[in-house]
Amino acid sequence: MSIFKGSGVALATPMKENGEINFDSMANLIEAQIEGGTDALIICGTSGEAPTLDDPEHLDAISFAVERTKGRIPVIAGTGSNNTAHAVMMSEESEKRGADGLLLVTPYYNKATQDGLYVHYRKIASATKLPCIVYNVPSRTGTNILPDTMARLARDQENIVAIKEASGSISQVAKLASLVDGQLDIYSGNDDQIVPVCSLGGVGVISVLANVAPRQTHDLVMYCLEGKYEEAKKLQLKALPLVEQLFIEVNPIPVKAALNMQGFNVGSPRLPLTEMTDAHKETLRQAMIDFGCL
Repeated sequence: MSIFKGSGVALATPMKENGEINFDSMANLIEAQIEGGTDALIICGTSGEAPTLDDPEHLDAISFAVERTKGRIPVIAGTGSNNTAHAVMMSEESEKRGADGLLLVTPYYNKATQDGLYVHYRKIASATKLPCIVYNVPSRTGTNILPDTMARLARDQENIVAIKEASGSISQVAKLASLVDGQLDIYSGNDDQIVPVCSLGGVGVISVLANVAPRQTHDLVMYCLEGKYEEAKKLQLKALPLVEQLFIEVNPIPVKAALNMQGFNVGSPRLPLTEMTDAHKETLRQAMIDFGCL
């Protein structure tokens, strides 16, 4: 029940000067991603500023991505919440609007025990037929879904098929891979860990880097999946300075600045996120030039 293998882009959400979603710019981004070899589109995730989208515009963005993509690559909708009932509602609505899968972040702020995470995810997944990707990013949510819990979910809930692993711990990824033994797709949630995650059986990445370097990110994963780890290592290391710059301020501040440099007119982040500092814009610009995406 794999949704995709390769590079999935965590797409930034373009905004107009008045703060509304810029769907013309989103269309251009989607076309550039498909032309660049991206294997899946993740809409309204962290990079898409989901926390500041209200429900109607969140769902409109998902509908637009589905309609624009026209089945060329899977569209995965970010519908996670720290409110289980709200996540269920958004997941059901996203299924109606044609999404191919769901990305479900671990509950934040109120957090949850490991048993609570288990019940939370089963409740959401049971409300839809769509394949679900659990998104583990403890640096943002304060909650770490442990390998034993994730393996239990994969075993007990058929449509929980993957995890975006952004804990930063390769040891945790290794433990999870040993427990699920290929029965759960593992995606790197960190652009600087694509090679090590794939070497442990991962099947791809859900990527910020792919916003500005879709072809290189796709190729990096393909090298791994084809067993060409020397080529993968070289490209991974070459990408590191740009990856560092894309996270020098809170994501998606830098990636929106980078996309604007590329001419995509994605506007500014919504408050409480602000424009990137001028000094950081210059170091980001140089990293993009060095990596060949500007």
